[in-house]
Amino acid sequence: MKTKLTALPPIGMRIIKSSIGVLLGFIIYLIRGRQGAPFYTALSVLWCMQPYTSNAKANAIQRTIGTFIGAFFGLIMILVEFYLLPLDNELIRYILISILIIPVIYTTVIINKKNASYFSCVVYLSIVVNHLTDTNPYLFVINRILDTMIGIILALIINTARIPRKKNKNVLFVSELDKVLLNMQSTLTPYSKVELNKMLDDGAEFTIVTMRTPAALLEALKDIRIKLPVVAMDGAMLFDIKNNRCLKLYKMSYLESKELINLFNDRGLHCFVNVVVEDSVLIYYGDFKNEAEETIYKELRYSPYRNYIKEELPERYGAAYLMTIDKSEKIDEIHKELELKGYVNRFKVLKYPSEDFKGYSYIKIYNKKANKENMIDEIRKMINVDKIIRFETTQESTGVIIGKNDSNEMVKNLKKIYEPYFWEKQ
Repeated sequence: MKTKLTALPPIGMRIIKSSIGVLLGFIIYLIRGRQGAPFYTALSVLWCMQPYTSNAKANAIQRTIGTFIGAFFGLIMILVEFYLLPLDNELIRYILISILIIPVIYTTVIINKKNASYFSCVVYLSIVVNHLTDTNPYLFVINRILDTMIGIILALIINTARIPRKKNKNVLFVSELDKVLLNMQSTLTPYSKVELNKMLDDGAEFTIVTMRTPAALLEALKDIRIKLPVVAMDGAMLFDIKNNRCLKLYKMSYLESKELINLFNDRGLHCFVNVVVEDSVLIYYGDFKNEAEETIYKELRYSPYRNYIKEELPERYGAAYLMTIDKSEKIDEIHKELELKGYVNRFKVLKYPSEDFKGYSYIKIYNKKANKENMIDEIRKMINVDKIIRFETTQESTGVIIGKNDSNEMVKNLKKIYEPYFWEKQ
């Protein structure tokens, strides 16, 4: 029996930059005539090297503050030991070193830089524990500070260094969510998260279209810094993730919703009725007819973004969409009836097999105007761009076709189009 191998993640630029930074630290150590300790330079490089420039700067500030606090108290300890209280007893010396940890940490508390306390202690201990063979305590402390600052500066330079690229900021990039941006486990890889966020922070006009509800969107994209509204519910809703607001909604009337619910109920089928109320999605449901819909309910009901209500649809609400799942034979029958009675002309009706429940299929019914293209055009008007590029899996797509085997493929393609190198032709 063959075992399916999991694809190894790519080696990211952070790893490569870390290696380069450590190498440069060693080279600077040699240029300085082997003064100082390159270990502390390498340590600073590795700590300050971050996926995002803003994080690198924050870590550099912490490391710098921690360095000077630790060096200050380290120098005090050395001066006390050299000139005031020579400590021949090793235990007493270690007790004093440990006691001085208190003011080191407390200083970071006083100046409201608690995150720097660890670095303060590292620098302090590197000085007081390893200075025994040094005859000049001042030089030792200065070297420790210099070693650390060299590493911090190297990390900041390498983090901010960029090969010149053009920026296509007059393009709206639109990606399908499932099987395009997300991998087969419905998540983003660390590489995709970092690279996509870098482009979003840089000003890339990027949005998502999906059949998912805002609840499922928020869970899938919680670490992604999307600024533009996204198209949810297969075009029924334009949703602002940043402010958690529904900007535009195509819904059915109460009478239309009730007519469809009654039709499904008469055929022994159960509906999940999705309603948007003041930017929140309420899901009305009744008694389950099969294990698939009960499993869906049990898996999703604990999400803080979903609100399930077991009661009839109130007259004041119309459905954003209805969803039912059942054996494929029953779904085929009801779909034929919907066609014969003209419902597929009055509404937007989708039928497709379930990937999670073998032998089951879905039907989803929306307002006839619920259209992804219309919502994408609404976004285009908001930001006034000239061009739209879509990332999809369908072979009929006029955009960029993304395969299902490489979970990073969409982000790699986006990066090539959004910020090509200056020598590349578009």
